[in-house]
Amino acid sequence: MSQTIVVKIGTSSLTNTETGDLALSTIARLVETLTRLRRAGHRVVMVSSGAVGVGCARLDLQERPRQIALKQAVAAVGQGRLMRVYDDLFTSLQQPIAQVLLTRSDFVQRQSYVNASNTFSELLNLGVIPVVNENDTIAVEELSVGDNDTLSALVANLIEADWLFILTDVAQLYSADPNADPNAKPIYVVEDLQELQQLQVKASDSRSGWGTGGMSTKIEAARIATGSGVRAAIADGKIPENIPRILQGEAIGTRFEPHAAPSSARKRWIAYGLVPKGKLYLDAGATKAICQLGKSLLAAGITKVDGRFMQSEAVQIHNHDGCEIARGLVNYSSWELQQIQGCRSEEVPAILGYQGADTVVHRDNLVLLP
Repeated sequence: MSQTIVVKIGTSSLTNTETGDLALSTIARLVETLTRLRRAGHRVVMVSSGAVGVGCARLDLQERPRQIALKQAVAAVGQGRLMRVYDDLFTSLQQPIAQVLLTRSDFVQRQSYVNASNTFSELLNLGVIPVVNENDTIAVEELSVGDNDTLSALVANLIEADWLFILTDVAQLYSADPNADPNAKPIYVVEDLQELQQLQVKASDSRSGWGTGGMSTKIEAARIATGSGVRAAIADGKIPENIPRILQGEAIGTRFEPHAAPSSARKRWIAYGLVPKGKLYLDAGATKAICQLGKSLLAAGITKVDGRFMQSEAVQIHNHDGCEIARGLVNYSSWELQQIQGCRSEEVPAILGYQGADTVVHRDNLVLLP
């Protein structure tokens, strides 16, 4: 059965950890694996890290730059080199590829989001393997995705993928650090990400020194993917041949089971494409109304407003225990909500001095999270 697959390869897998030079043998095996998947009828997208690491090696820099402007310049140097290598290897197998550079604004702005979705659809229909990276050269900090683990999950959500593979420098998750705890047990399947909170799962920084993500970003990527209805897996990046074996059901790496996806592409965009600008906290009655009864959110059920946001921006919605339960687009600014929180709908016009919306977040603009 044909499936849509997103494969994210990390800097630690693409490069030599000591020098930052490209690990050409690993890249060649990855290219062969993805090409075989494509020839088997699957639709394949690759999200590739490594531009900054390759740029550092090219410029003989001894450590990853911290200054944004320097990082962007180094990424511009490395991205061209990286794509040259990919193009040469894929071309040797007669597999066309395309470079797709994205920023957070491409997910936040609705029209850009739709355009990106349409572009991916056409590329995949043409049999092309898109090679995706964040556009480090122009991304500003407040609209930066920040790491390619998250970017890969956003792409998987965007294209409604069936699988997200995160290839990294560890073979799978463990209940504790296996280097320090002899009783650490491998985790093969995660049905619910809340299970990980009960375990001492190691969430370290990138081991290579050239990448940006640690295990915490991979778990967050799995949360986004599974919440979008995408099955995710963490596996050893040095053995890309494991991807088809995992697809066939072998217990390799750590697999994250998906939840029911939001009911529409627009709701998936609200849930994971947008960057929340604030938080709303609800009482028990409002929590029940939106979670169990499918109601819109009213001002009367809001107990606290955090952050600064404008009308129509996205917010996180938390229950009375402080757990995030939903996301949505608000009909009022944070300043207005601070005045009307806890008030009945008929009291709102007198408080604000104008007839506003009946709801704070309409149910059509509200997405429950798993």
